[in-house]
Amino acid sequence: MPSVLILTQYYPPETGAPQNRLSSLARHLKQLGADVAVLTAMPNYPAMQVHEAYKGKWFCKEELDGIPVYRSWIYARKATGIAVRLLNYFSFVFSSAVAGLFRMKKYDIIICESPPLFLGMSALLIKLFRRSKLVFNVSDLWPESAEKLNIVNNKMFLKAAYALEAWLYQRSALVSGQTQGIVKSIQSRFPKTKTFWLPNGIDSEKYNIEKVDKAWRQVNGFKENDFIVLYAGILGHAQALEVILKAADRLRHEERIKFIIVGDGPQKDFLHHLKAELKLQHVFFFPNQPAANMPAIVYASNAAIIPLKNIPLFMGAIPSKIFENLAFARPILLGVDGEARELFIEQGKCGLFFTPDDDAALADGALQLSKDPQLCATLGANGKAYVYQYFNRANIAAAFYEELKAIS
Repeated sequence: MPSVLILTQYYPPETGAPQNRLSSLARHLKQLGADVAVLTAMPNYPAMQVHEAYKGKWFCKEELDGIPVYRSWIYARKATGIAVRLLNYFSFVFSSAVAGLFRMKKYDIIICESPPLFLGMSALLIKLFRRSKLVFNVSDLWPESAEKLNIVNNKMFLKAAYALEAWLYQRSALVSGQTQGIVKSIQSRFPKTKTFWLPNGIDSEKYNIEKVDKAWRQVNGFKENDFIVLYAGILGHAQALEVILKAADRLRHEERIKFIIVGDGPQKDFLHHLKAELKLQHVFFFPNQPAANMPAIVYASNAAIIPLKNIPLFMGAIPSKIFENLAFARPILLGVDGEARELFIEQGKCGLFFTPDDDAALADGALQLSKDPQLCATLGANGKAYVYQYFNRANIAAAFYEELKAIS
């Protein structure tokens, strides 16, 4: 059985999509018989402050879910700007390379999570000197996404980043992609690269309704007959979350409909200002929550909003927040066209589609669900059945493990 090192900048106790996905993958690979370890940074995301228990440490080892987790130093500051962001990325590139080369044993396979793309430099160094095989796992087509979102527009920097991307793909034994769109893009540009679709999904054992705290709605002042529409995730540019507040503005006279936004991110201040400007009394913000708190919040909601900016890049995107909501039989209002629409609206019939950035369509969808409990229940039940059948992480990990054994 191959030994596997997961190299990632993001891992629990941090919260977020990659943290949940990779910790689940590590557990499942261990259950399948692999010798699994994780090399990650001192926890700091999303607050960009190293957690108190890890401050001042350069390297440490702990155990989570029976899996050894090695942590190395990272530069983390609350300040924004490209220079601080690059220092954050490259500090962990440096420290993880040192840890992987001098503080840890050899592993047969290194699974490197991207983004950040630059972490592939550390993975390649460890691969070269430890004679390991590299699996590069792509959850976002970076730098393409940064360029299309106008986050990065320096031509020289983009050229270098695209060159690094090609260099990494061509030196990987396998490149896995989180969506079929990502896989197809890599295949079209690098036809000699072996690829694998490694989708996100659900850990079925986590969604036992009997164990969920059902008091969240009452504790937080919501009525039993309120129709709660939830967005939980990063408050970022890609999500274009102003569509939620503008939809809420259209529904200000529908007193039952309440919009809850859970999370933190670069757009937080903008969204709070927009709420104040529009005088929205039925929009409620909650800070980023530990993963253990989210089932109670999802259970308390009636439907979930899954939005992304209306650009061609996101035609191949599948936001991870889809899965938890569907696992709890909550219908989705999906503002993502392309692959996500095909899978979860057309095939799975898990919710209603609205054109990305179209607040009028989102408002219509929320109103329709609030007035039709039977439709809400049917779409929710469809979604739960669909993700349990096709997006069970145990089955996904088992198929991936066969690929790892084939290249080891």
